[in-house]
Amino acid sequence: MTKGTASMGKKSGKSHLCIRCRRCGKRAYFVRHKKCASCGYGKSKKLRSYSWQKKRQH
Repeated sequence: MTKGTASMGKKSGKSHLCIRCRRCGKRAYFVRHKKCASCGYGKSKKLRSYSWQKKRQH
């Protein structure tokens, strides 16, 4: 007696998937949200950047 569906048979749905971004090239484009976590592609035309990311110059 086997179980209903083998575990490998449930690997078809790819809802939580990050692929390579077209704009920045990093593997941060979230398919379900349709936006890149790194550069903000899909959310805005401007590149995603914050003041706390940049090191201060003395």
